[in-house]
Amino acid sequence: MGIFEPFRAIGYITSNVPYSVQRLGTENFVTVSVGKAWQIYDCAKLTLVLVGPQLPRKIRALASYRDYTFAAYGNDIAVYKRAHQVATWSRHSEKVNHLLLFGDHILSIDIKGNLFMWAFKGIEENLAPVGHILLDGKFTPSCIMHPDTYLNKVIIGSQEGSLQLWNVSSKKKLYEFKGWNSSICCCVSSPALDVVAVGCGDGNVHVHNLKYDEELITFTHSTRGAVTALSFRTDGQPLLASGGSSGVISIWNLEKRKLQSVVRDAHDSSIVSLHFFANEPVLMSSSVDNSIKMWIFDTTDGDPRLLRFRSGHSAPPRCVRFYANGRHILSAGQDRAFRLFSVIQDQQSRELSQRHVSKRAKKLRVKEEEIKLKPVICFDFAEIRERDWCNVVTCHMDTSRAYVWRLQNFVIGEHILTPSTSERTPIKACAISACGNFAFLGTEGGWIERFNLQSGQSRGSYGDMSESRNYAHDSEVVGVACDATNSLMISAGYHGDIKVWDFKGRHLKSRWDVGSSVVKIGYHRANGLLATVSDDMVIRVFDVVALRMVRKFEGHTDRVTDMCFSEDGKWLLSSSMDGTLRVWDVILARQIDAIHVDVSITALSLSPNMDVLATSHVEQNGVYLWVNQAMFSGSSNVDSYASGKNVVSVKLPAVSSNGDADNDSDNATGNQSQNKDTVGAPRLDYQIPDLVTLSLLPKSQWQSLINLDIIKMRNKPIEPPKKPEKAPFFLPTVPTLSGDIVFKPSDSTLEEKKENREALGNHTRDHNLPASKFLQLLKTSAETKSFAVFTKYIKDLSPSALDMELRMLQIVDDEDEQEPEKRPEMHFIELLLDYFIHETSCGNDYEFIQAVIRLFLKIHGETVRCRTQLQNKAKELLEVHSPTWQRIDKMFQSTRCMVSFFSNAQF
Repeated sequence: MGIFEPFRAIGYITSNVPYSVQRLGTENFVTVSVGKAWQIYDCAKLTLVLVGPQLPRKIRALASYRDYTFAAYGNDIAVYKRAHQVATWSRHSEKVNHLLLFGDHILSIDIKGNLFMWAFKGIEENLAPVGHILLDGKFTPSCIMHPDTYLNKVIIGSQEGSLQLWNVSSKKKLYEFKGWNSSICCCVSSPALDVVAVGCGDGNVHVHNLKYDEELITFTHSTRGAVTALSFRTDGQPLLASGGSSGVISIWNLEKRKLQSVVRDAHDSSIVSLHFFANEPVLMSSSVDNSIKMWIFDTTDGDPRLLRFRSGHSAPPRCVRFYANGRHILSAGQDRAFRLFSVIQDQQSRELSQRHVSKRAKKLRVKEEEIKLKPVICFDFAEIRERDWCNVVTCHMDTSRAYVWRLQNFVIGEHILTPSTSERTPIKACAISACGNFAFLGTEGGWIERFNLQSGQSRGSYGDMSESRNYAHDSEVVGVACDATNSLMISAGYHGDIKVWDFKGRHLKSRWDVGSSVVKIGYHRANGLLATVSDDMVIRVFDVVALRMVRKFEGHTDRVTDMCFSEDGKWLLSSSMDGTLRVWDVILARQIDAIHVDVSITALSLSPNMDVLATSHVEQNGVYLWVNQAMFSGSSNVDSYASGKNVVSVKLPAVSSNGDADNDSDNATGNQSQNKDTVGAPRLDYQIPDLVTLSLLPKSQWQSLINLDIIKMRNKPIEPPKKPEKAPFFLPTVPTLSGDIVFKPSDSTLEEKKENREALGNHTRDHNLPASKFLQLLKTSAETKSFAVFTKYIKDLSPSALDMELRMLQIVDDEDEQEPEKRPEMHFIELLLDYFIHETSCGNDYEFIQAVIRLFLKIHGETVRCRTQLQNKAKELLEVHSPTWQRIDKMFQSTRCMVSFFSNAQF
């Protein structure tokens, strides 16, 4: 157990497992694999619909049928109904590589040639396979497909190059096709009867007639690599799409027997799946580059154009930073992409545009990857200037220029920041001032220059007269930072020299030596502390104002990859290639927590609210989120769940927020509402001391209790109800003096009314018997001193129903009744006061309880004033209520003062 618990991973779209497409009604859905979990997208807009639970191993094959999803992992096959696992098929002794939906059955093949047939209807009662076929020993299956109209028959391709036709019902091999002396990678059925297309490892596509065992057409890819995916168009156009291991999609015209078009930059890596939607000119493709794309054939020349897509990093990210108060994450990866991920809504994630990359690449006839900027090595931003001008600056690998980005439009800016030094050395560090007006760049040669972000013009350089060539440092600049008031600029050189500069005058104010080579720095503007990482794997914290070292943290056993301060400056988080994430308490100067993950962390960032930690890892294309227990546990003592000096091993977060593979509940990241990709906090079962909690009810519900009289008056009918023109002839009526139509009640209705009157008479004789569920729950809760059930009941009541329940306790003077003090209504009014005292002292459902108290006093205020025993209860309620209200009112007064100060301040 540690401070940070795994939550979920974002940025994963698909993997190297072929997807499964199904049509439900008029909509298409695609199920994709994302490592150890699976996801379902709605093909209409490629929005995330459902995320499956985490499996023990990576998924190797997928199949889907309506609400069922079948995922093969290792030697087993997991069966899910929506996100609930209903069964596990465990008959294979080897790894399962292929799954095929075959009517009401699923066919599975492992690497040793064992084919099992499973029935998924009535799956809860029968977990055994209904059939088994053992393929030849020299036949290694590589694909399986069902030819249309072939009853109980499947085609199985092999790595040796041959095809076999099997009858799975009789378990007999009907025919073997010799093949083309090349391993078969994929095979699909065409709209024409008996015709299939076969993709081979040598780059050839063979259109073959199964009935006559003769080849009709052969196409050859111009690019090297195997044919990994095939699909026929089914809307009447004779087209065949083929995808290769180079990421190119080729469109072949079957009538003209020639290549019609080529999408060269379709994907950055090998294509895994292709699928033409039924009777639509839309092709969907997926690739190992972590993307799904949809192409539409609506141009005059017949070439496909990109319709919509979902993508993530195709290479591991190396820089991550929280943005927009923790709602988004900026991420830069080795794939030359600069991305923005949404923590709340997955569909808002996108890649920042580098301006017409596809158009320029097509014009120059080169790959898009060659046109894109080189990988980002560091970046900084200023949220305060998002609406004014470019507010992000990035430094790129082996690049002597820095680029600015306008995050409001998700596009690269018009200015390029180029240092004025004569030596064109790569830029290694960058920072933006707190005001968002200036950017600082540090180069490999030791040069530091300031730029204006609005105009892109240089505003001077920082030079040390004692250094050679009048540069800022005599070595590489590893980090720059600016304080909160634009008074100081701090820079660090690789040789261990830290320098503090005057921001405006650009002259050196002070300097000190760390004593070891510095590789990274981190600055906290609020408290003025500078943390440095050295080659000796020691983290040193310096006070910039006092010019001395104040803390020294040791514990990492390998290179420190990243570090960051918490927003309040009390914690310092660091990661290392030794696989550990350590949390240091800056005030107490000690390690308070350490976790170890299997994959080393390369970058980390703690959200401004300190509730979520984002990390990137070696050879992992996603961004992983961790929840801070200190924000949600309710315990103020961090030591109660922190590991201290001990290192705790923790698994990486899963794609779904529910990391346990055995948990069959719908996860919070994706169900039928795609906008549930939110960061959820565990619900507290107890009240935090000295705080009040709100009821989370709609504002209209508890406000209606206060204004119920006004609402009733406003909703009062303007005209009296009209009489019916004519009653149905078959309904018996009785004559009346007024002439109104009154229907004659039936005998059963009269008997029910008689029984109700008798029961009511018995109740009036026994005043101790509660008459409603409201009073029963109130009495039971008062006896047990636990009002949670009663509170839940009255919160579910409508305002008018709750008003009626309270008015039923009104005391009406009646000479025949007993004394008012002995009436049962007095007892329940006293219990209600006890309830208000208890809830107010605990601070539960604060605004709702206040509304109920106001309604109660409005109805029973006179009764409380005239009864001594009720007056004592009311005084006790006042004593409990006053401190809480005074504390809240004091907070509101301070807030109003701050708002008034800032509104009147002259800047």
